[in-house]
Amino acid sequence: MLDFITVFFVGGYAIGAATGQTTKDGFNLTGAPALLPFALILAYFYLGWKVLGGTLWQRILGAR
Repeated sequence: MLDFITVFFVGGYAIGAATGQTTKDGFNLTGAPALLPFALILAYFYLGWKVLGGTLWQRILGAR
C-alpha cells in the first residue's frame, strides 16, 4: 500500500509538472496524461518485483 501511494503521488505530481497540470493543491491530470500514472504504477511494480528483487518500501521494511 505504501508503494502504491508513493508512486501515485510522486509520479502523478511529476507528470502534472511535466504537462503543466499542477494546481496549488497538487495536480489535476486530464486527458492522456491521466492514464500515465497507471502505466507508471504497473511499470514500478513490475520492475520492483521481477527485475530489482523488491520495491522501495519492501526494501525499507525488509518485507518480501
